Amino acid sequence: MRLPKFQAYEGRHWPSHLTLETCLYLVLKESWSKMKMRKWWNLKRGGADDFHSNFSVNVAPDWRERRKSCSDDGRYAVVPEELSDCIRKVMFVGTWNVGGNCPQKDLDVKDWLRTSSPADIYVIGFQEIVPLNAGNVLGAENKSPAVKWLSLIHEALNSNPQLPVNYNPTTNVDSHDQSTLKPRASFSDLLSLEDELGHEEFQRIYNTNNSNNNDVNYPLSGINDREPEGVENPGFSLVASKQMVGIFLCIFIRDDLRHYVSDLKVSCVGRGIMGYLGNKGSISISMTLHRTTFCFVCTHLASGEKEGDEFKRNSDVLEILKKTRFSRSFRTLGKPIPPNNILGHEKIIWLGDLNYRLSSTSDDVYEILQRYDWQTLLEKDQLKIEQNAGRVFEGWEEGKICFAPTYKYITNSNQYVVAQTSTPKEKRRTPAWCDRILWKGKGLKQISYARGESKFSDHRPVYSLFTVQVNLPLDENRTTNSKDLNLMNKDAGCIESGS
Repeated sequence: MRLPKFQAYEGRHWPSHLTLETCLYLVLKESWSKMKMRKWWNLKRGGADDFHSNFSVNVAPDWRERRKSCSDDGRYAVVPEELSDCIRKVMFVGTWNVGGNCPQKDLDVKDWLRTSSPADIYVIGFQEIVPLNAGNVLGAENKSPAVKWLSLIHEALNSNPQLPVNYNPTTNVDSHDQSTLKPRASFSDLLSLEDELGHEEFQRIYNTNNSNNNDVNYPLSGINDREPEGVENPGFSLVASKQMVGIFLCIFIRDDLRHYVSDLKVSCVGRGIMGYLGNKGSISISMTLHRTTFCFVCTHLASGEKEGDEFKRNSDVLEILKKTRFSRSFRTLGKPIPPNNILGHEKIIWLGDLNYRLSSTSDDVYEILQRYDWQTLLEKDQLKIEQNAGRVFEGWEEGKICFAPTYKYITNSNQYVVAQTSTPKEKRRTPAWCDRILWKGKGLKQISYARGESKFSDHRPVYSLFTVQVNLPLDENRTTNSKDLNLMNKDAGCIESGS
């Protein structure tokens, strides 16, 4: 395919005063059709299925474990595995739109990433890790910020050898700061947790968290405590990372679990300008842990707060679900075929800047903000309205939001950009919960849903902690040494959760 005209545009230094839309208009004026644009974007993203990892994982077929079947038309047949046992893991999920800002070495992300004790899996998504200008969208990918973010995260997860059991980064709310409000566990929640963990384990966790702490807003903080105070950090490695323009998704896992990760695959869907460019869209990572399939979808959906813009975001979600495809795998002896689409996975996490706004005027919102009345504001939340109407994310779940809107703040400030404070340089925006985490699948139970308070961006970071049921074949369980088995099962036995 000949690309002389567009390559000239790709290689040039775009004037800073030109918007991305203007640059694309100039390109299209040179007789570029949408079809040619689509072909060029696919060519530019030639390594769209490639990803970076810190260790070798089972992404290629293991021919020794397969056998042909005459009844399978020359394909490989699956030999059914034994009945599965299950274990319970803790997973951290975080999302942050960093507004095109490149992090410095002294940026502290530990308060965002650290919970009561280390999780087993960390799923961290970013949006706008580079400015969404024409050079970054049309030109070569700028990987420098992604490398810096990975370095900061790796250091935060691995540099602290001792983490206190009762560490709890709770931030109090005062009249000058719309900080995180953590949900209070209800009595029914505690009864449900006691049923899942068993009375003795539940009592140990509850006593641990209340003996030295009078704050009962977060009584589940000890759910992943494995050892007495001063437990050593087990160490974490990068499972996979992937960038598409400003969207970046990375997954870290405890070092002693990395050998149980297999079938890693990545799929990217561009939903930006013309419906193809990567200034908006999704990165999805599929993986199998033991015998459970996971899919993590990091998205940056269509922006705008005009009436009807929410339908563009709905369309983005539907197109991402439709177009995300993971390469087919050969069937492996004793293993199911890994899913080739998002909804085929057992456990799915959707995170990112979903950009849903509030269906209300700035003046109305400002008055409610002054009262910290989040539940009244949430009645105007477009995502909840669209979801309740069955137009998007039908059957998906989201935890109760008990924190202030995460967007849009004046840079390096605790003040929102609203009519009373906006300046000519700041776009007028109604505060909203743009940054969200949703999930789908049995065996996922949310422990917390909160936001961080870093002023690094005009968005606040959001995070959630989950307990996750992971299937483990009996033969693998029997061959696991006693130390690993104790580490995996000490938190709790097998649970069945409808969350």
